Amino acid sequence: MQIKITILSLLIPWLLSIVGLLMSIWIILPAPTISLLYLAVGTPEISPWLIVINAIAILLNALIINQSRVSRLSLICSLLAMFISFLPLLQLPTANAKIAADFQRILGVDYLTKIPESTQAKFRDRAFILIDAFRGIPLKKVRIDRGIEFANYNGEKLQLNFYRPLEIGKYPTIIILYGGGWRKGNPDDNEEFSRYMAAQGYCVVAIDYRHSPKYHFPAQIEDVKTALAYLKTHANEWEIDLERIAMLGRSAGAQLATLYAYNSDLLPIRAVVNYYGPNNLTMGYNDPPFPDPLNVRSILRDFIGGTPKEFPELYDRASPANYVKPKLPASLLVYAGRDRVVQPKFGRGMYQKLQSTGNRAILLEIPWAEHAFDAVFNGVSNQLALYYTERFLAYFLLSSDVLITK
Repeated sequence: MQIKITILSLLIPWLLSIVGLLMSIWIILPAPTISLLYLAVGTPEISPWLIVINAIAILLNALIINQSRVSRLSLICSLLAMFISFLPLLQLPTANAKIAADFQRILGVDYLTKIPESTQAKFRDRAFILIDAFRGIPLKKVRIDRGIEFANYNGEKLQLNFYRPLEIGKYPTIIILYGGGWRKGNPDDNEEFSRYMAAQGYCVVAIDYRHSPKYHFPAQIEDVKTALAYLKTHANEWEIDLERIAMLGRSAGAQLATLYAYNSDLLPIRAVVNYYGPNNLTMGYNDPPFPDPLNVRSILRDFIGGTPKEFPELYDRASPANYVKPKLPASLLVYAGRDRVVQPKFGRGMYQKLQSTGNRAILLEIPWAEHAFDAVFNGVSNQLALYYTERFLAYFLLSSDVLITK
C-alpha cells in the first residue's frame, strides 16, 4: 500500500508538469498543422487556467523534490511552463497602454465624453477581468431571430440572423460577416459576440454568403450587397437605423466587410471593424506564412478560381487595400501578432495606407495572439479586443457629432 501511494505521489505531479508544459509551449511555438493550430489559438487565451495548473504542479513537485531525480526534472518543467503561461498577461499592460494612446490620438482625449452615459455604463470597465477568464463573460437576454432568408440560388438558401435588445425600438446596426476561408461558416458563428453587442443597444445582423470552391469571387460580395439591399427594404421591420451602420468581419468575412465598406454607396457606413482580414490577396498569395498550417495559397485559389498569374484583375478587385482613398469610413484593424494565417504585417500595411490618405484608422495588435483568437470569447485576447471594439463602435454609431463620410 505504501508503495502504491509513493508511486502516485510521484506520478500525479509528473503528469501535471508534462501536461502543463505541453499545453503552455504552444503559446510561443508556431503551429505547423491545422490540428496543432487549434492549440496555438487556444492556449494563450486560457493562459490563466494554465497558470493554475502549473502552480499546482510546482507545489506538488516542491513537496517531493527530494524523493527522486524525476521529481526535480518535473519541477523544472513546471517552472518553465509557468513562465511561458504568464507571457500573455505580462505583455497585456504594454499592449493595452499602446492601444489606449492610439484611441486618444485618433479620436481625441475626450472621446468617451461623446458617448452617451447610458452606453458607457454597459461597457466593460477593464481591458482584462481575471474572474471572467474562469467564469465567462456574462451575457444578458436579447431577442434572437435566426434563419431569415434573403436570397435563394437554385435551392441554396442564404440567411440572416438578427440579435436585438429586448425593448422594441430603432437601433444602430452592426452587420457581421463570419470567417472560414470563404469555404465554410454560418451566421451562428461567434454568437456570443453578437448577443453581447445586442445587449449593448444594437441591432446585430449576421450575414450568410456563398462558399468556395463551388462559388468564386465576386459571388460573395454580391451576396453581401443583396443582404444589405434586403436590410434597406426591411429596415422598419427589423428596427434598423439606416443612418447608423457599421460593418464587422472576421478573417475572410473581414475581407468582404472591408471591401463593401470601402466601395459601396448602397448604405452609408460609418465604421468598419476588420478582425485579422486579408487586405491584399496578391501579396498574401506570393508571401504565405511559414509555417502555413491552412495552406493559404489553396484557400485563395479556391476563392478566386486560380492563381494571381491566371486572374490578376480578380485578385486586385478582391483586395480591400486597392480601394483605399480619402474619406473612407473609420477603420479599427484588429490583428494577432503571432498570426500564421493572415500575417500581422498586412494589417500594419493597411493601417499605414489608411493613415497616409487621411483616414481615421486604429491598429489594435495583440502580440501574443493567434488567428481567430476571439473564438475563445472570455480569453485574454478577446477581452482586450472587446474592450476597445465596443468603445470604437459606440463612438461612431452613437456619438451625434460623428459625420458620415459616405
